[in-house]
Amino acid sequence: MGDQARARASHVLIKHRESRNPTSRLDASGDIIRGRTKSAAIEELLAHREHIASGRCAFEDVATRVSDCSSGKRGGDLGEFGRGQMQKPFEDATFALAVGEMSGVVDTDSGVHVILRTG
Repeated sequence: MGDQARARASHVLIKHRESRNPTSRLDASGDIIRGRTKSAAIEELLAHREHIASGRCAFEDVATRVSDCSSGKRGGDLGEFGRGQMQKPFEDATFALAVGEMSGVVDTDSGVHVILRTG
C-alpha cells in the first residue's frame, strides 16, 4: 500500500433521495435524485462497477458520464487528500485500498460511491 498519510483517488458518486444535497451537476433541479431510492442508487452503481471491472468501460469515462459529483468533469479525480479531509467512510475505504484497487459500494451522507485509489 501507498503512503497512509496522503492518498489520491477518483470516484463515481450516485446520489439518492436520502443524500444530504439532492442536486448535482447532472440534475440541477434534483428531480431525478429525489426520485431515486438508495437501493436503486446502489443497484445502478454496482452495474457501472461491473462494466469497469470487466473492462467494458474505463473508470474515467463512467465517472464523466454518470457521477453526480463535480469531479465527474475530471473523470472522477478528487486529487490528493489527507486524513480528515473527506467523510470518514470515504476516507477509511480509500486508505484501505491498494493503489489501482477499486472499492465496493461506499455509503456516505453524499450518496453511494465506488472509489478507485490512484495514488
